[in-house]
Amino acid sequence: MPKQQGYLMFGCRYWLTSTLSMNSPGSFNFPETLLKDIQQVCSINGDELIQAHNIDQPVSIRINPFKPITDFNSMEPVAWCEKSFYLPQRIPFIKDPLFHAGCYYVQEASSMFLETALKQSVDLSKDLIVLDLCAAPGGKSTLINSLLTDNSILISNEVIKTRIGPLAENMSKWGRNNCLVTNNDPKDFTPLETYFDVIVVDAPCSGSGLFRKQEDAIEHWSEENVLHCSQRQQRILEDIIPCLKPGGVLIYSTCSYSSSENEQIGDFILSTGNFTAIKLERPDSGIVETISEKGSYGYRFFPHLVKGEGFFIAAFQKSHEEPEVSHYTKKKLVTKPAKEELNLIAPFLSESVLNMVIKQKENFFLVNETIASELNLLLEHLNIRKKGTLIGELKGKDFIPNHELALSVHLNASVSELDVDEENALVFLKKSDIKARPETPRGFCIVRYKDKALGWIKNIGNRTNNYLPKEWRILTDVS
Repeated sequence: MPKQQGYLMFGCRYWLTSTLSMNSPGSFNFPETLLKDIQQVCSINGDELIQAHNIDQPVSIRINPFKPITDFNSMEPVAWCEKSFYLPQRIPFIKDPLFHAGCYYVQEASSMFLETALKQSVDLSKDLIVLDLCAAPGGKSTLINSLLTDNSILISNEVIKTRIGPLAENMSKWGRNNCLVTNNDPKDFTPLETYFDVIVVDAPCSGSGLFRKQEDAIEHWSEENVLHCSQRQQRILEDIIPCLKPGGVLIYSTCSYSSSENEQIGDFILSTGNFTAIKLERPDSGIVETISEKGSYGYRFFPHLVKGEGFFIAAFQKSHEEPEVSHYTKKKLVTKPAKEELNLIAPFLSESVLNMVIKQKENFFLVNETIASELNLLLEHLNIRKKGTLIGELKGKDFIPNHELALSVHLNASVSELDVDEENALVFLKKSDIKARPETPRGFCIVRYKDKALGWIKNIGNRTNNYLPKEWRILTDVS
């Protein structure tokens, strides 16, 4: 794919896959037409905005509430997202075993405002079916997943095949069994009319809000590209809006400063006649509220006013008047495991969730009750690349546990384990063999660092076999 075409398709996510670099002070050339566009929407000091792009961006992380740690508790919290903190400086996360264990996610702070938007617009105490339409690499999906009930469904979708691996990996690290990862175009969801309670569209965009993080971004920016992105955003919304239930909530966001990708898209959503805009309370006075021509509320983040990058988000509720569509399927693509199979799995899995195990071909998956009831329907219409937690497979009379099970919050607490220090944790994460202690039981054992699971080894007495998937291993020098 040519670079220009990739830029239009991926928007800001294209740039985030590149190597980050900084602008030197005084070298930043902010597009004049873009600055005028911003100042027509909201009154801000253009000089201060431009100067902010010559300052190092903050680094922020968000804690996994299902694998709590206290390592960052003394640091400055992010005002609009619980269990999130600013770091004094970037640390080598690749050298931190807790990062690999899924104890936290490194996420840009402005985009964490999604938590505030969801808490103020959605009853999160209910079991919900949620679609994160443009999910890779997983920042917003792991955030959404942190807020949902155990029996909700989160479908984390990504249209680009090469980005499915990192997305699935990050959802596996989060450790819950209420998520499906899919690889579909927005139009593929058409058969699921009025199916979702919440749809989050973090739309591909021109990415001007990330000028500070990637100097190449400004070279690719143009008014023509902004127009292409705006048209693409409208097509995405046209495809997906029918899939939202009556009374459901649509969250729309970009990392663009352009009004044609933000406020004007809000007006486009309202022009369908099915939505009302949701006004949100702001926990930080630096967050700028805008009101579009048709009355859409938008929330803008500027790096000179908040501790974060450029970001836009808006929330909408669909009318209750639209009739809800019933869905059914006659296909039976998954089955329940036999009793003897469950007996082999039982030592690895919490007893409370054994009844949630399903089987597809030779693999066994842990899903919640809602996914189990909906999975045949979803398999009929969607390209599902990850189903809940892949717990393992049978080889002959032996059960071989999967790495996803090692990271699951439903792992049996009585599984044999090997506690390691940081040095040996990193040896394991490079997929090198580590030594078991004489008292370590034979067979599969969980490698733990600071009581957090990292993966499986198999102790065969005189040595151990490392079962970390090769695609998960650390490739860089961590010495």
